[in-house]
Amino acid sequence: MAKKKSAKTSDKGAAKTNRSSQSSSSASGVADKLAQGDPQPPERPTPKTKFSEEELDEYRQLLLAKRAELIGDVDHMTNEALRNSQPGGVGSLSKVPIHMADVGSDNWEQEFTLGLVANERQRLKEIDAALQRIADRTYGICEATHKPIGKQRLRATPWARYCIESAREKELGGTP
Repeated sequence: MAKKKSAKTSDKGAAKTNRSSQSSSSASGVADKLAQGDPQPPERPTPKTKFSEEELDEYRQLLLAKRAELIGDVDHMTNEALRNSQPGGVGSLSKVPIHMADVGSDNWEQEFTLGLVANERQRLKEIDAALQRIADRTYGICEATHKPIGKQRLRATPWARYCIESAREKELGGTP
């Protein structure tokens, strides 16, 4: 009986030693990454959404509609900005003398339009990322706090990545 008890105790001790060496090696792995210049420890996985399939489908439809609208806007603005910049284009009358102020205004308008196009392309990337989160079933979960994002916020901004508290913090210059 005493032999069985000591064998169990030694097995428990070996398992305990094995677990402690595993945890210390994983802890040293994190320390090694930090020492090698990795700025943050590894992130914990994002929890799965609590939304039903019907709710996810509703948000998917909102995102797809906004995506189609933005693609049309981006194409139109890009075509207008580039067409007006070409000699002999729609905005140009080749026989009319060009005043320097008009050239400056045209350049400013073209730069402004191309800036809007860049913003809309960024929004398209955000929408695509939200569609991917729906597919991954992590949609509606704040990427910073892993808390649910409010339904009102998602209806207003269906591509939102952060809950309102984290978004405010980020906007004020903090990191969520």
